[in-house]
Amino acid sequence: MVLPISPSRHGRRSRTAAPRLLALTLCAAALLQGCHKSPPTAAEPEAAPPMLQSGQLHFAPGHPQLALLTVAEARRAQDLIVELPAKLVWNEERTQRIFPPFAGRVVAIRADLGQTVKAGAPLALLASPDFGQAQAETAKAHAGQQLAQQALARQRELFQAGIIARKDLEQAEAEAASARAESARAAARTSLYGSAAAVNQQLAISASIGGVVVERHLNPGQELRPDQGGPDSPALFVVTDPSSLWVQIDAHENDLASLRPGDGFTLQVPSYPGESFGGRVTATADAIDPNTRTIKVRGLVPNADRRLKSEMLATARISQNRSGGVVVPASAVVLGGGRHSVFVEREPGVFEPRTVTLGHEGPRDVIIASGLQAGEKVVAQNVLLLARQFQTMTQDTAAKKDAQR
Repeated sequence: MVLPISPSRHGRRSRTAAPRLLALTLCAAALLQGCHKSPPTAAEPEAAPPMLQSGQLHFAPGHPQLALLTVAEARRAQDLIVELPAKLVWNEERTQRIFPPFAGRVVAIRADLGQTVKAGAPLALLASPDFGQAQAETAKAHAGQQLAQQALARQRELFQAGIIARKDLEQAEAEAASARAESARAAARTSLYGSAAAVNQQLAISASIGGVVVERHLNPGQELRPDQGGPDSPALFVVTDPSSLWVQIDAHENDLASLRPGDGFTLQVPSYPGESFGGRVTATADAIDPNTRTIKVRGLVPNADRRLKSEMLATARISQNRSGGVVVPASAVVLGGGRHSVFVEREPGVFEPRTVTLGHEGPRDVIIASGLQAGEKVVAQNVLLLARQFQTMTQDTAAKKDAQR
């Protein structure tokens, strides 16, 4: 006989707790979902658009666009620092570019880049048949001079003995003088490029000044000719004294009053931020470059520590004394229709355009000669946005008036 099995007390509790647990879970999920819902917010009112009244642009107080329009106060022009583009080059008064005077082959190189050399020291050695021919001509001229001197001595003895006429003696004296001149000429030519003592065809390439070798354009065994490469061909060696450098400044016409020979300037190089190098103007060109419409000004800057290098780009800063006009940031000036204009803040949130005349235009500051007074405030940032908005509203207003007519 099989007895029925009744459920235990534990089983009855499990079936009773299950519905309660499910209800608690659903309530918790509903509460969590309600927590993630953000309360409804009211729509923020849009800012009123600017209005155009009597040629002025009016913004409502607190308009978000006002935060973008930075203003600057116009100040009187007194001492203005003008920045001009410049470039460093070698001091040509202390630089020598060496070319081959004769054709030949490079047999030895005695100097390299960065090496300090003395005046007359050999930089390279060439085997040059042309120079050997010049040496031979010098030797022949020297031998001809000796022969002419001996002939002159015999003619004098014969003249004193009454054997020859005076015209024969004078002819011998003329030939001796001609031989001396030819010997001197040939010796001077060979001694200019090397020794004339022997015919060895050895031509020494040397510099007539002392300095540092900054360029070298030859290799061992290279064949050289005086006309090789044309006038634009690089020099074999460039020797210079880098203790001073030239500065080439591109100046405008109205900057020449502060860039006369002897005037000082400061030089700033991007490689050395925060440092300035002093220099002085040495020469000014008499013509304007037709391509850049600038005038070339040459300056000299000391470089005893050799920190400055040739072909470095720099900025020359000069001080100019201005007695008239006002100074505003260059970003405040707008060019349109061939006229310069600024936007003046008449009162907070009210702007009007005004045509001005420029006295000087620099990369950072602009001098306004007329049209603006000192103390007036102009828009210095996002002025193009304001100008475009003013132009659009002016056109819309004109179109509405035409439509009403």
